[in-house]
Amino acid sequence: MAEPSDHLSAIETYLTGLQDRICDSIEVLDGRERFKEDVWTRAEGGGGRTRILANGDVFEQAGIGFSRVSGSALPPSASQHRPELAGRSWTALGVSLVFHPLNPYVPTTHMNVRFFEASAEGMQPVWWFGGGFDLTPYYPFDEDIRHWHDVAREVCQPLGDTAYPRYKKWCDEYFFLRHRNETRGVGGLFYDDLHEGGFERCFAFMQGVGDGFMKAYAPIVERRKATPYTEREREFQLYRRGRYVEFNLVYDRGTLFGLQSGGRAESILMSLPPRVRYEYGYQPEPGSAESRLIEYLKPKDW
Repeated sequence: MAEPSDHLSAIETYLTGLQDRICDSIEVLDGRERFKEDVWTRAEGGGGRTRILANGDVFEQAGIGFSRVSGSALPPSASQHRPELAGRSWTALGVSLVFHPLNPYVPTTHMNVRFFEASAEGMQPVWWFGGGFDLTPYYPFDEDIRHWHDVAREVCQPLGDTAYPRYKKWCDEYFFLRHRNETRGVGGLFYDDLHEGGFERCFAFMQGVGDGFMKAYAPIVERRKATPYTEREREFQLYRRGRYVEFNLVYDRGTLFGLQSGGRAESILMSLPPRVRYEYGYQPEPGSAESRLIEYLKPKDW
């Protein structure tokens, strides 16, 4: 794991280009609003650019951020899991996005691709890639979910036949609300600590995941964005968005790492929905369209 230090600029070039390409695609899908950019710096080291599209025809809020940050010591949430990194300086680069559509028939989605490196004088650097993408529908359609997983399977193929089942299972297990006994959505891919096979192989996989995201998501948006809906569907969407808030604030390691490492809170919390509601003891009407969702919130082969 000693080779990638000289490749940080190549990773940054890819990630900023990825952010640009996804923003262009989302603006075309939305058809009305454009992203506004917020460039920021971090006192301890690094910075980034956060882009938000709000109140569009298709997207109530679409947030996508690039960051390259560094520090002299890891926060407790990271060093507890990786004690061998204690005392090392570190650099982390990534693109992360969460899109919250207005129409309840268009799923919310999340994607993240990232690279982490820790180094110390006289020691070999420790590095790895991580990321993935997942889908959170409110009114699920099997053809949409199959398409999503077909792309995920295709993205994983360069790593061999075992990669998709492994990373699909990891996604199901990671995006799981234990206190609700349900998955956050219908899954996708999640991987971390990827370094086997060398830097070039792992970097190529990151690019495959990043480039595959819009191939997976855009057709679903096109298919569902004009679906008529009523206030009932909208209220259900707002209620289910509460689960997104619960996961991100209770379980998500990236949110915890960002806040504990002195990250920019506004950028870290852009994943939260712009509108959400909570209702005590809510139960969907048996046999209703809303009651179907619970059948999809458990791991399933697609």
